[in-house]
Amino acid sequence: METAPKPGRGVPPKEDKPQAKRKKPRRYWEEETTPASPGPLRKKARTREPRPPRSQSVHSAKKSRFYQKPQTPKSATDRKKKPPRTLSGAQDPFPGPAPAPVEGAQKFCRIDKSKALPHSKPKTRSKLEAAEAQEEEASVRAARAELLLTEEPGFLEGEDGEDTAKILQTDIVEAVDIASAAKHFDLNLRQFGPYRLNYSRTGRHLALGGRRGHVAALDWVTKKLMCEINVMEAVQDVHFLHSEALLAVAQSRWLYIYDNQGIELHCIRRCDRVTRLQFLPFHFLLATCSETGFLTYLDVSVGKIVTALNARAGRLSIMAQNPYNAVIHLGHSNGTVSLWSPAVKEPLAKILCHRGAVRAVAVDSTGTYMATSGLDHQLKIFDLRGTFQPLSARTLPQGAGHLAFSQRGLLVAGMGDVVNIWAGQGKASSPSLEQPYLTHRLSGQVHGLQFCPFEDVLGVGHSGGVTSMLVPGSAEPNFDGLENNPYRSRKQRQEWEVKALLEKVPAELICLDPRALAEVDVVSLEQQKKERIERLGYDPDAKTAFQPKAKQKGRSSTASLVKRKGKVMDQEHRDKVRQSLEQQQQQQQQQETAKPTGARPSALDRFVR
Repeated sequence: METAPKPGRGVPPKEDKPQAKRKKPRRYWEEETTPASPGPLRKKARTREPRPPRSQSVHSAKKSRFYQKPQTPKSATDRKKKPPRTLSGAQDPFPGPAPAPVEGAQKFCRIDKSKALPHSKPKTRSKLEAAEAQEEEASVRAARAELLLTEEPGFLEGEDGEDTAKILQTDIVEAVDIASAAKHFDLNLRQFGPYRLNYSRTGRHLALGGRRGHVAALDWVTKKLMCEINVMEAVQDVHFLHSEALLAVAQSRWLYIYDNQGIELHCIRRCDRVTRLQFLPFHFLLATCSETGFLTYLDVSVGKIVTALNARAGRLSIMAQNPYNAVIHLGHSNGTVSLWSPAVKEPLAKILCHRGAVRAVAVDSTGTYMATSGLDHQLKIFDLRGTFQPLSARTLPQGAGHLAFSQRGLLVAGMGDVVNIWAGQGKASSPSLEQPYLTHRLSGQVHGLQFCPFEDVLGVGHSGGVTSMLVPGSAEPNFDGLENNPYRSRKQRQEWEVKALLEKVPAELICLDPRALAEVDVVSLEQQKKERIERLGYDPDAKTAFQPKAKQKGRSSTASLVKRKGKVMDQEHRDKVRQSLEQQQQQQQQQETAKPTGARPSALDRFVR
């Protein structure tokens, strides 16, 4: 069986058909072209469209950037044009600049269009036109960004007659975007519960502490675990220090410090049987309260005990700090709340809040309001601006065992396995206790509450594990990148630590009113002045007597010196008399204005001095 020979092995190609030229491959950004006839491709001749005639008038009015342009009929060439393609071949579904609302642009525009530009030199007029164009562009950009710069927080708003407390977490998760929905999660940790939790100052990291010895730290945004250990001992509380690199754990016997890898760094035996922890970031102080009734301040920058105060009120398990003035609030079994400072051995103030024992205390971020709950099932809000009077109260079916404030003033209360959240009118207003803002039921008894900084998230530790809830409008959306930056690197964190240590506030400056530190103590100043005069024997600040200078050529005689001294003394005497007369006139005018206008003169007015 014979087979046809393959071309290229001694068989010449057929000459009846010309060899076809290889077609050039088409790139994905080029359009497909169909040649009309075979042959070499020729370059298309470029056809230049004639430019429109330039207007002869030099002072032509420029078109506004946000007014609608008049529609002109499209020519045949414009109809054939296609929208430009990108390198990927996709077309922009919204070509051109983003549209700006006309009303918003007019609101931000600061140019009066009704007034024409003044007749001036061409150079000056061109500068005015350029400034006008820049102003219009700025107004358009401000109108586009108005949606992003909302003045009101984004709270939940129900329809007419709808109660927002009936909205479930599942409904909120379905309505928000994917990134926000990922912030809601449940950790099933019943084996080591109940749990206490704490967020770092940046709001990026979360520390967990189970009653049965489980301690963990993680980046809860990316769900990346930093460390996880079991201390084989009961854990009362956990708290981050100035950064997420150090973690304080109050175990059943002593206080321990761990790093972010779970390595034990310190064991502080002077802080024994600690029940609660609070960290003062600007003073680098770790405040601990214990079962023995002592409030201890530990300076973590040098590792020394600053002071240990005996509250003389039995076991201490209720503690909160005021972020405004760094004062520690302690709740006692006799229904009082005491305010403490490390500079004073006695409480700064005592507030009688409840008829029974205090169960929970919380202070808002502005230091204006304090919320307390007691065994009498009362939830009260107090004013801390000097009066310490209750502003509102509410009786709860179950006493609130845990309280917490958010950055925007929302108040959360944990009652058994139910979490209630109340909202106010704004950041500086007290929350309204009439109607709850949100309600959520958990799978276990609440053991710890805290709002996450700079995130609309509430962390709840309970006997079944940890739950992260979505609470719209609870956090401050704007953070200071130089102070609390959630996205900082390791180098930035180290630089921030050095700066914070240099700006550390001494513990002796903690007081109820921080503004008093900037005032002058007049009594102490006068006392110091008197002591200085007694020590020196004369007043160094007193005005010296006038001594005329000696002059030449016989003008420094005794008579001329006495005459010049007399002139100076007469001038000083005249100034004192003038000031006294002006003060008398002012007093008379004040007395005349104080008298009623329709009063009749009395015969006793002659005795008025």
